[in-house]
Amino acid sequence: MDIIAKLRDVPLDELHPNERLKVESDYLRGTLEEGLADRATGAIAEADTQLTKFHGFYQQDDRDLRDERRHQKLEPLYSFMVRLRLPGGLVTPAQWQTLDDVASRYANGTLRITTRQTFQYHGVLKENLRPHLQTIHQAMVDTIAACGDVNRNVICTANPHRSAVHRQVYELSHRISTRLLPSTRAYHEIFLGEERVAGGAQEREPERESKREPERTESEAKVGDDQEPLDPQEPLYTRHYLPRKFKVALAIPPENDVDLFAHDVGFIADVLKGENGELQGFTVCIGGGMGMTHGEPSTFPRLSDPIGYCAPDAVPAVAEAIMLVQRDNGNRRDRKLARLKYTVEDMGLEAFKAEVEGHLGETLAPAREFHFENNGDRLGWIQGDDGLWHYGLFVQNGRIADFPDGPQLRTGLREIAEQHDGDLVLTTNQNVIITQVDESRREAIDALLDRHRLVAETSPLRRNAMACVAFPTCGLAMAESERYLPSLIDKLEHVMQQAGLAEDAIIVRMTGCPNGCARPYLAEIGFVGKAPGHYNLYLGGGFSGQRLNKLYRENINEATILEELTPLIQRYAAEREAAEPFGDFVIRTGVIRETTAGREFHEA
Repeated sequence: MDIIAKLRDVPLDELHPNERLKVESDYLRGTLEEGLADRATGAIAEADTQLTKFHGFYQQDDRDLRDERRHQKLEPLYSFMVRLRLPGGLVTPAQWQTLDDVASRYANGTLRITTRQTFQYHGVLKENLRPHLQTIHQAMVDTIAACGDVNRNVICTANPHRSAVHRQVYELSHRISTRLLPSTRAYHEIFLGEERVAGGAQEREPERESKREPERTESEAKVGDDQEPLDPQEPLYTRHYLPRKFKVALAIPPENDVDLFAHDVGFIADVLKGENGELQGFTVCIGGGMGMTHGEPSTFPRLSDPIGYCAPDAVPAVAEAIMLVQRDNGNRRDRKLARLKYTVEDMGLEAFKAEVEGHLGETLAPAREFHFENNGDRLGWIQGDDGLWHYGLFVQNGRIADFPDGPQLRTGLREIAEQHDGDLVLTTNQNVIITQVDESRREAIDALLDRHRLVAETSPLRRNAMACVAFPTCGLAMAESERYLPSLIDKLEHVMQQAGLAEDAIIVRMTGCPNGCARPYLAEIGFVGKAPGHYNLYLGGGFSGQRLNKLYRENINEATILEELTPLIQRYAAEREAAEPFGDFVIRTGVIRETTAGREFHEA
């Protein structure tokens, strides 16, 4: 039964307030026009703060300045975080220069790579929103559906230029993104100045060539194309949209750089072994998600499960079918339980799969075997199948800025974009890949990297660490993350060196709250903010992203963190088996119990 039929006789006041907001928003328009025109405040109406998310930005304020501004009888220093829709993370040199320009012109002077393979800006004032969005639109980039209860930015194993298979997977990320875009023209009308047509419905503009989004093939007909749409203005989403966000990832084994099992939907490439590997199809996984709520055991992170196998051309249709099942069955009363992972738990994997196959009109083939070896990035120089070179550049926590007495990341990458004719690709581990470098140009790229101090000696521990933004801009943060993790890594590096493990990798991740933006529940050592200066410590995640960790110590400060981890790391150095990852070690030796399913995450 579709969502409109299910909700036809359900009073909206029995649903979460966001459900009424979506239904009554005139397809995400709300009162945004009036709010942007109001110069008496830097904020917008509370209801509209939910609608802006569908258009790719959040209202925030500088939490470092809250008390000071309150004492001065001023409203909080409101601004917006703006996030780009950038499936596959690829940026041309010309686009990079534009995106760098608007960082200074309309934001806080930095770019930040997110864990979803895109850029976000901080500090965008209300009066700068329209010019910001219009400028990036001219560079063939947008922010549509980068946030909100819709399909988010589609991610894939980084760098389409490495091989033919990488290119195919990248193109599929674009096909999924294009196929699952909302149809409302609200973004174009409110922010880009498009005139509204009577009745509100318009044809979607064709994809622009420089965005490199391929045309839909004949085999990619929309699910239900032969049926009357439930809602002509939003054929996929209807005016109800989704119960919560929806995330899709594609991975090419043996690399799990996207943390495939952390997402609502995952496609694992099946590549024919041989010198010229050929893409055969994809194993389909559903039900992953990282977020939870402290103190509420009904909420938990979950890894996705395989439900079948499909051909490459079927991937967009399968993604759509899974999204439609979630649209029609997800929890619309309690947003804490509204992600697809809980729908899978409630319905059962087989029942969910059966509904997916019902939308497809055919059964999925049995899932195939796969093997992942790591979830990090390949840094430094590597050579692609076509003989061109690619340089993986480490960017600590994804923040592209010029740091005093440190790397001049923004200036250096800008200069590379000005002189380089290959693409730049963002990774889900918050790094940058400089692609398509001819052998004759490697020396010039190396010179630019050296001049701007972009390549520094970093430990495997630091290279595999990841943090969310947290303070001062994230309204959900309970503790520091991006600003604090580097100094904690300094101390942990000393512990590793003393134990003789300076060249060993342990996956460390930190978030300022339990929502899991940096995927901390997959880390071998995970920190989740509980209060200022205090974190829950999790241990036992899988080195290749294949296992959740478990709570080891609750609400501890830095001194206690170091007291707990120092003897564990020393013991790991002395007792580990050959090539045994830290996460496996703490489970094998009984330090922590293995988490075998999300519903068991909170069990001691």
